[in-house]
Amino acid sequence: MADEKPAAKAERDPDTGLLRGNDGKERCWWHGGLEDYQQYHDTEWGWPVDEDRRLFEKICLEGFQSGLSWLTILRKREGFRAAFANFEFEQVAKFTEADVERCLQDAGIVRHRKKIESTINNARRALELRDEFGSLAAYFWSYEPKPENRPEKIDFATARTLGKTAESTALSKDLKKRGWSFVGPTTVYAFMQSMGMVNDHLEGCCCRDDIEAARDAFKRPVKG
Repeated sequence: MADEKPAAKAERDPDTGLLRGNDGKERCWWHGGLEDYQQYHDTEWGWPVDEDRRLFEKICLEGFQSGLSWLTILRKREGFRAAFANFEFEQVAKFTEADVERCLQDAGIVRHRKKIESTINNARRALELRDEFGSLAAYFWSYEPKPENRPEKIDFATARTLGKTAESTALSKDLKKRGWSFVGPTTVYAFMQSMGMVNDHLEGCCCRDDIEAARDAFKRPVKG
């Protein structure tokens, strides 16, 4: 789930978890009324993604978020893109210790050695995944939960229980077996939410139906 800590003075409805914006529309609570966070909520979070570069970026940034708020990562995203070759994993896989040291001096990102090294390692593992499955998208989407395994309704109470699922646990386990790091079940579920593998916008959120329609129309990538 995106950062649940209060992000602004705007307050959610205590029963529905919805927050009414200045435009009169109701949205999931967690963007807190902040303009950049609301933009992310409306235009990115939950929309289905099949582009490998974006998927690699998303899973790496979710790893950097560990122990932090997503808002912190979102506001440093351009810095991360500059530091990590726009998350073109073919290039990141070639990074050396000199690049690690460069990143550690970069105030535009989260300067955490193990997470920086993890991003480089995961880029190398991403190349292996692409060779095996044809694309990262084909691999990740193969873990999409079946409809019968999803909650019947994503209300506020249900949403707050979705820290990890059987599918995110299985994906996390397989990634770790393949040598990936900073991909625990909770991190992986946040990734699944952000890249549209699940639609966890609340019932009544102005984005939920549009995203569900996009998911219905989305052609799932398959192993090539």
